[in-house]
Amino acid sequence: MGAGFSAACAQPPSTGLSDVPENCVAEVLMYLDPPQICNLARLSKTFHMASSADFVWESKLPSNYKFLVKKLLAEDPENLSKKEIYARLCQANSFDGANKEVWLEKSYGGICFAVSWKALRITGIDDRRYWKHLPAEESRFHSMAYLQQIWWFEVEGELEFEFPAGTYSIFFRIQLGKTSRRLGRKVCNIERVHGWDIKPVRFQLSTSDGQHALSQCYLCEPGKWVHYHAGDFMVEKPNTSMKVKFSMTQIDCTHTKGGLCLDSVFICPAEYRDRVKNL
Repeated sequence: MGAGFSAACAQPPSTGLSDVPENCVAEVLMYLDPPQICNLARLSKTFHMASSADFVWESKLPSNYKFLVKKLLAEDPENLSKKEIYARLCQANSFDGANKEVWLEKSYGGICFAVSWKALRITGIDDRRYWKHLPAEESRFHSMAYLQQIWWFEVEGELEFEFPAGTYSIFFRIQLGKTSRRLGRKVCNIERVHGWDIKPVRFQLSTSDGQHALSQCYLCEPGKWVHYHAGDFMVEKPNTSMKVKFSMTQIDCTHTKGGLCLDSVFICPAEYRDRVKNL
C-alpha cells in the first residue's frame, strides 16, 4: 500500500522547450521577423533546427529571389538553402561594373539599391574646372563627386531591374560642403557653397510603364549628408524588367552654384522613407 501511495504522489515528468515538436516551432517562426528568428534559434537545439527550415526563410525572401541569386550570386538557387540565400542577399552585392549595389534590408527583407555617382550622367563631370573626384570614407562606394562651380547643373541616371511588387522611393544623397580631416577630426568646409538658395533644384523620375513624378526644393543644411526625395514609383507586375530614369537639375544660368558633394542615388521600399531621411 505504501508503494502504491508513493507512485500516486510521484511528480509527472517535466517538459521544456526541447519537447515542442520542431515542425510546430517552425510554423511559429514563420510569423516572426528575421532578427527574432535568429535570437530564438539560441534557445535550444529544436529551435535551432527549426530556424533553418527552408519554408521559414522562403517566406522572408522577395518574390524574385531566384532572379537575384542567378544575377548577383551567379549560382543555382536550388543548390542553396533558403537561409543561406537570405543571408547572402542581405550583404551588399555589386553589379554593373561595381557601380551599383543591391541588398535586402535585414529586419524586413525589403530590397534596396544604391547607384554610385560614377554610374550617373553628370554635365561637365570630366572637366576639372567644375568637378573633382574625391575619396570618401563616408560613401559606400568610397568616392564622391565634388562640384566646385558650374552654371548648368544636370545629373541623370537609370536602373533597369526586376523589382518585387510594391512602391519604391528614390533619393539623391547630397552634402553641401566638402568634408576633410584636420588634426584627426572630420571638418566640413562650406565656404564655396553658393547658389542653391536662389532657385530650387528639380527632381524627376519616369518608368518604362509610363509613370512620372516631379518635385523641387531648395538644398539646405550645409555640412550634413541629406537624402533628397526625388519621387515614388509603383511596381504592379513583379518579376518583369522595369527601367526607372531619374534626374536632378538646376539649369537657371542667371547664377552659378557650387560647393556640393554628390555621393549616390538610393532606392528603397517607400515604407522605409522616414528612416532614410533620418540617416
